Amino acid sequence: MATRRNPRFKECRRLGTNVYGHPKAMNRTSTAVTRRKKQSEYGLQLTEKQKVKAYHGILERQMRRYFEEARRKPGKTGDILLETLECRLDNIVYRLGFGSSIRQARQMVNHGHILVNGKKVDIPSYRVNPGDTVALTEKAAKNEMFRENFLEREGFTLPYLEKDRDSLVGTLTRMPAREEIPVEVEDQLVVELYSK
Repeated sequence: MATRRNPRFKECRRLGTNVYGHPKAMNRTSTAVTRRKKQSEYGLQLTEKQKVKAYHGILERQMRRYFEEARRKPGKTGDILLETLECRLDNIVYRLGFGSSIRQARQMVNHGHILVNGKKVDIPSYRVNPGDTVALTEKAAKNEMFRENFLEREGFTLPYLEKDRDSLVGTLTRMPAREEIPVEVEDQLVVELYSK
């Protein structure tokens, strides 16, 4: 299975946004004024698309498939695209705090440490539906790092996610609204790029 293995901090600096959520990602950003060529319209659209892919740890083929699916649904394509990506299992595991990064969350899912509604799911792109519960397996719940991540990480307190600290369970209470999703992306530019 293909995964993103590029240098994370370098990508954050190139995109101008901390897409991986790491506290040190933007440390080496130059404070000096650098003379860069003015970005074309296509360049801006491409940058926004790369941000979406980096935020959710997906590759081009998956991105295109998600876009085609979003385009067929009624409503704003950009909003639907981000709402769909937000409900991927690896992303929900990350947002709940089981994993400290999207990469770690994806690995946890791949290695079979995650239960959805009491059943083991090892597919990172699995679509979590409203009302679904996400928990650690019995063996993974004994792992100190996973427990600490969930109990101590306050990175995301999102209105569509509910955390039960006692039983180490998270629930997707409803579909997220676009304005609640913590990604700094101009989704309209992504739609324009794919609509060409």
